[in-house]
Formats: sequence, C-alpha cells, structure tokens
Amino acid sequence: MPTSTPLDTLDPDAPLALRHLWLIAALRWVRGEEADVQASVGRVRLFLDTVQADPAMQARWRLWWGRFIATVDLTPLLADHGFAPRTAFLSEFGNRLRKKVLPGTPETTDMAELFDLLLSARFDVRWLKALDSDTLKRLRSLLIAAPADEAPAADSPAGFWQTALMDALIFCVSQISATGFASEIRIRMSPEAQAQRPFHELPADFEALRRAVNGHGARSPEALAAADVLRHQLDACRHAAYTVYSHLEEHGVSVGIVFRLRQLRERIVRVKELLDCLQSEQPERATAALLADLAQVGLDNRSVRSLIASSSQLTAAKVAERSAESGEHYITRNATEYREMLRKAAGGGAIVGVTVWVKFLMAGLGLTAFWGGFANGVNYATSFVVIMLLHLTLATKQPAVTAPAMVAKLRDIKAPGAVRRFVDEVANLFRSQIASIVGNIGLVIPVVVLFSLVMQLTTGGAMIDEHKAHQVLKDISLLGPLVLFAAFTGVLLFASSIIAGWVENWYVFHNLDSAMQHNPRFTAVLGRERAARWAAFMRRNISGLAANISLGFMLGLVPAFMTFFGIGLDVRHVTLSAGQVAAAAMALGWDVFRESGFWWAVAGVLAIGPINLGVSFYLAFRLALQAQNISEVNRLLIRAAIKRRIRAAPLSFLIPPRTARRGEDDEPPAAAPAAGSTQAHG
Repeated sequence: MPTSTPLDTLDPDAPLALRHLWLIAALRWVRGEEADVQASVGRVRLFLDTVQADPAMQARWRLWWGRFIATVDLTPLLADHGFAPRTAFLSEFGNRLRKKVLPGTPETTDMAELFDLLLSARFDVRWLKALDSDTLKRLRSLLIAAPADEAPAADSPAGFWQTALMDALIFCVSQISATGFASEIRIRMSPEAQAQRPFHELPADFEALRRAVNGHGARSPEALAAADVLRHQLDACRHAAYTVYSHLEEHGVSVGIVFRLRQLRERIVRVKELLDCLQSEQPERATAALLADLAQVGLDNRSVRSLIASSSQLTAAKVAERSAESGEHYITRNATEYREMLRKAAGGGAIVGVTVWVKFLMAGLGLTAFWGGFANGVNYATSFVVIMLLHLTLATKQPAVTAPAMVAKLRDIKAPGAVRRFVDEVANLFRSQIASIVGNIGLVIPVVVLFSLVMQLTTGGAMIDEHKAHQVLKDISLLGPLVLFAAFTGVLLFASSIIAGWVENWYVFHNLDSAMQHNPRFTAVLGRERAARWAAFMRRNISGLAANISLGFMLGLVPAFMTFFGIGLDVRHVTLSAGQVAAAAMALGWDVFRESGFWWAVAGVLAIGPINLGVSFYLAFRLALQAQNISEVNRLLIRAAIKRRIRAAPLSFLIPPRTARRGEDDEPPAAAPAAGSTQAHG
C-alpha cells in the first residue's frame, strides 16, 4: 500500500488547467498499474484518511473542491456524455473520428470533455464498481455535506449536485420529446402508439416532478410518486418507439433512423439512472454506478467500428434477408432443376463468350488505364445485365445470395429437422455450384472458339495476337499470384451482393416504385399503364440491376484504381478467364497443347472457380450467421452434421436426387418470390 498521496501537490490557487491536471494525476495514482482493483480501492481509502485526519488539509481540499465545482459545468456530463451532438449517424461518425485524431485539453469548463481525460481506461470502470458502501459514504460526506432528503442551498456542494441532476433531467427529457416528435420517427410509429400520445404527456410529467422536488424535497412522498409516473411514461415512450422497427422491417431500413432510436433508448435509461441518483436510499451507490456507466460509455463511444456495427446491424439483417429470397433461385433440389440450371448456366456462358470477344476488341483501342477499365466495366455490366434479363445464370453470382438463403433455414434451429434441412441445402448448393460452373465454362469455350474461327476465316487473324496470347496464359497461370487475385474477386462478388441489398433497401425505404407509378411527372410522360409497368419492372429487378452493374464496374475499374496507387491487384473471374484461355489457345494453334504454360493456365482456371465461390460464400455466410444470431455452439453442431453427411452419403453432394427430399418435418418447396422481392437471375 502506498504511503504518500497526491494531496502534497494540491493547490487551490492554481490556474484552471493545472487544477484539472492535478485531478488527472490523482486519478492516475488511484489507477496505479491497472493490475489490482482492491489496491485502487485501498488508495481511495488512503486519500480519504489523509484528508479527514488533518483539519488544515481538509480545509485546503474544501477550497479546491469549491473552486472546481464553481468553474466546471457538470450538466453536459450527466445529460449528454455518450450521445451524439446531433442526432444523426454521420455527425456522430465524424465526431468519433475527430476524437481519435485530435487530442483533448484539460483547459475546459465542460465536464463531459474533461471526463474522458479523467477516466480514460477500462480499469476505471472496475475500481469504481468495486468501491464498498463505507468508502462511498465517506466520499459523499467529503464531496456533498448535506442530507439527500433536504432542500440544500443552491451554492452548497449538495445544492450544486441536485441542481446538476435536475438540469440534466430537463435536457434528457427534452431530447426524448424532440426525438419522439421528429417526423421521421412519428410517422413510422404504429397507429396504436400514435393514439396513446406518450411523448405529449412526458414534459408535463417531468414538470410535476420538478415542482415536487422544489417544494417538498427529492425524497419526499410527493417527489417519489411523481418519479414513478415519469418512469411509467418513459416506458410508454420506449414501447411506442419500438413500433418503428416493425415499419422499418416492412418498408426498408435507414441507418439514421436506427441510430436515433438507439439514442432514444439510451437517453431513457440515462433518465432512470439520474432519478436513482436523486432519490435512491443509497444515493452514493447509485452515483458510483452512474459514473462507472459514464466511463464505460465514454470508452465505447470512441470506437468507430462499434458505431457502424450497432447502427448497421438491422440493415445487414435486411440485406441478408433480401439476399436469402433471391438465393432460392440458385439452389437446385432435384434432377429436373439440376438440368435447368445447366441450361441457364450454358446460356450465361454463351453471353460471356461474346463479352470476351468485346474485351479483346477494346484492348486494341489503346485506351488509358482508367478509360480502359471503364470500358471493360461497361462491357461486363452490360453482359451481366443481359444474362439477368434473359433469366440465365452466371456461376460466381450464386454464393453471395445462396448463403443467406441457407442460413434462413436456421431461423428456428431448435425446430425438428432444422439442422438436417440445412445440411440438405448445403448438398443442394454444392451440386448447383458445380452445375453452374460446368454450364458456364462448357459453352463459353465453344463460343470463343467459334468467334476465333470466324475471325480467322474473314480477317485472316485470330482474336488476339501471339504476344497477347502468351501474356494471357501467363496472367492466368497457377504459378503466379492467381490465388490472391481470385480471392480478391470473391470479395468483389460479395460486395456486389451487399450493394444490391442496400440499393433495394433504399429503393423500398423511399417508396420509389409507388412514386414512379403515380407521380404526375412520370405519368404525364409515360402514361399510367406504362408507368405502372416500369414501376413493376424496377421493383422486380432493382436488386439484380444494382448487383450486376456494380459487379461489372468493380471488375473493370478496381484494377485500374489499384494500378494508380501502385498496388498490382487484379481480378480473376472463372468464366471470363476460361474464355480468355480459349482465345489464347486459338491464337497459338495446335502447338499450344505442348506448352506447359497452357496447362498451368488450365490449372489456374480450375482453381479460380472454387476460390471465387469459396471466398464470396464464406463472407456472405458469416454475414447471414450474424444476422440470424446463430451461436457458436449451434455452429459447431452444424459443422458436425455436415461431416456426418459427407461420410454417410458423399454422392449427395454431386448427384441430384430424382425428386426433392421430403419428410414430415420438411418445409414445402420454395415458392416463387413475390413480384419484385429480389433480383431475378444473373
């Protein structure tokens, strides 16, 4: 136990900044090495013993403390610490970035700013919660020398504390009312919640509490009864605000609205904590709990990652849900659906064969890196959109939407057969992926070969020259950085599904299909019937258009941007790569089969497909698991069930059954999605 305290350097006459620096140093002394909570509690007791044992020291401390509470504003700490300065996601994002980059100063009268410097470690939360009742009472007598149930003078320490609590309550209640009255929140509440008008009564209930506290004391029967009414009204406000989530689930999610709802909930919790500090039979215990909570909130609110995660969780869940609906199109469950997948994938491969031809045509234009990437993006996006509109299939587009569809089977994992149905979906998906890759590659190669033959017969030259052909084989060779490039392409495939889900959510949230159908400007130009058809088309295909256009431009432009920053990161898409290898082989003639570079390129194509699919599927699967809140225990159960299926029926992952497996606990076959629910194909 240390024998000296920071009281030796206590100077009531020091300037503001130096007084605050002394307090920071004193709390650092209490914190110690951050290894033993009880040692920190012991240092607090030593501090109290030193002050109370020496009347001169006690007088000096009283003078210092009096000047401290006279110069700092405690209300921002109690009312606003941990909340965004403006109730908007982007403003809070910028605020947290500012706090990370710019240092704070102790020369401030805002206790909320000073508080982050005083209690800056997570260990502070632990020792605050470890303070025993006797130590807390001694601290209270040292800082607030007046009974809690009396009406103290406003300029006394007790009066200062009660005034700060009441001011903080006023600010919090006002913010809660303002949020409840905000149009974006109010119009999304359920009709029942709006009819109850909970936010209308809140200011009046608080005013009744304020009058009771001023007239009879904080712990008088009148004040306690008024506080109970206020708590009941706060709960009514919280329940009314929760009905907004139902509207968001149905009509699209806004990160800004979710952020405001979280702020509202946390402010209601803060009001209840302030009431406990004001009226608790053990106010010192309630105050210590509040300070520990404020310290924890201050630490948590420095994290940009936690802000994004907490505010976007509902959006991520919605994106996963929309992807799950779309993913049902890509899972085959019987031989008939398997053959249909082969047919659609073959059609998609044929379209990509044309895309490869156009890509090499544009390569001969000699465009700069950016414009070449942009031209490739237009080429890819056009190809992918055509595949979608013709209801064909591009293999690598599957995993990002099929993973959420599979995890959707686990919404009720405790239901009979839930895990078995999920393992069935794993086998169905694996077969579907094989069918789509085989179909894509099986036709992209003949189409490229056909184009090359036609060009050789009509122009006398192949699709590409020999130098370019050797470069293509080198780029797609398994001996190069192909694995990294294929994995990066898988990330882009996953990103396109996220963009698609976000765009569809934005489209639904702003009710754009209704606007397109009924807005006078649209109907005046298109006519009502055509406007209705366009609205229905966009509602059905907005997700697919966003996914395919974004993927096309990412495949085209991302390598160009990476080159600009000196990062040699390229993309490798299995179907496009297969078509390019075929074009190179046609340019080099029959002798290419004797070159090792050709066979390494073939091996590269065989590796690209699983890597594209695996990375994209893994990322989407992780997102879907988080959206469905699947625990680690259940994840282990799922992995064990998949291993058992592999040992018991390995061919089920390769050969489709004649009919879909059905059982008494099976779900019925997936119905066709509602019109416009998700992207169609591609």
